[in-house]
Amino acid sequence: MIGRDDRSSTRPAIRKGRAQPMWQYVLRRCGQAVVVVILVTFLTFLLLHNLPGGAARSALGLGATQAQIAAYNEQMGYNEPFITQYVLYLSRLVSGDLGFSFQMNQPVAELIVQRLPKTVLLSVLAAAVALVIAVPLGALQATRRGKLPDYLVTWVALLAYATPLFFSGMLLIVLFSQTIPILPPQAPQGFGVRDILSDWQGLILPVGTLAIATLAAYTRYVRSTMIDNLQENYIRTARAKGLPGSRVVIRHALRNSLFPVISLLGMYIPVLFSGALVVEQLFNYPGMGLMFWQATQTRDFPILLATTTIVAIATVLGSLLADIAYAVADPRVRLSGGGE
Repeated sequence: MIGRDDRSSTRPAIRKGRAQPMWQYVLRRCGQAVVVVILVTFLTFLLLHNLPGGAARSALGLGATQAQIAAYNEQMGYNEPFITQYVLYLSRLVSGDLGFSFQMNQPVAELIVQRLPKTVLLSVLAAAVALVIAVPLGALQATRRGKLPDYLVTWVALLAYATPLFFSGMLLIVLFSQTIPILPPQAPQGFGVRDILSDWQGLILPVGTLAIATLAAYTRYVRSTMIDNLQENYIRTARAKGLPGSRVVIRHALRNSLFPVISLLGMYIPVLFSGALVVEQLFNYPGMGLMFWQATQTRDFPILLATTTIVAIATVLGSLLADIAYAVADPRVRLSGGGE
C-alpha cells in the first residue's frame, strides 16, 4: 500500500541547488535512462542466456542430437564469448532485428507490432478508468478524513488491493457473464486495434479487472497527497480570504495534488504489464502478455528476450516522461536539479 514513505519515492526530489535550464534537465535524464536500459538489457540477456538447456535445445526440441545443437549454436553465433553475443544482440536490437520465433515461425518484430498496440490499449484504458474513479474518491477521503466515507473507501481499497488479480477477474466473469449474463467472458479477438474497439463489450471485463489492480493505489496516493496539501499555508490563506470551500478544495488542493500522480503513472507501467499478463491469459486477449505467457510455456527464447527488453525500455521511458512532465508542471523540480 502506498503511504507517506512510498510517495516520497515516486515524487522527484525537490532540493535546493543551482538553477538548471530545462534542456539540461531533459538531457541528463535521457542519459540516465540510456544507462538503465543498457544495464537492464545486459541482465536480461545474461539471465536468459544461462537458462538450463539453452536456446538451441528450446528451438530444436528434446530429440535434437548434440551435432544438431552444435550446428545450431554455430549458425546463431551462440559459440561466441558472452560479451560478443551481447554486443551483437544490441546492434541487432538498434536496427530493429529482434530475432525469429521458432515456435510461431515468424520474426519477433512482426509479432510485437501486431500485439503491442493491443496491450497498450488495454493498459491505457485501465489506467484511465482507475484515475477517473480514484481522483474523486481520494479527494472525498481527504476532505472527510476520519469519517464514515473515508473508512468505507479505505476498506474497499484495501479489499481490492489484497485480492489477487486472477481472482478478481474470475469473480467478474461469474457475476457478469454467468449470474447476470450481460457481458462476454472472452475478450475481443480482432486482428487490429480497430477490430478490438468495435467489439467494446468484450473489453469491459478485462479493463475492469486491470483497473481494480491499480485503483486502490491511486486512491490512497491521492488521499495522502491531498491531506498534505490541505494543511499547507496557502490553503489556510485561501480560506481566510473567504473563498468557498469547494473552490479551495478543487481549484487549489486537488489541482496541486494531481502533479505527483504524474510520476505515479510512469512508475506503474510495469505493474500494468504484469497485470496485463494475467488478464490477457484469463480473458484470452491477444496481446503481449498472452504472447509472453505462451513463450514461457514453449521456451521461445527470442520472444522472451524481446518482450522483457521492450517492457524494460517502456518502464524507463515511462519514468522519464513522467519526470519531464512533472518538471514542466512544477518548475521547482528542474530548477533544483530534482529527479535524481
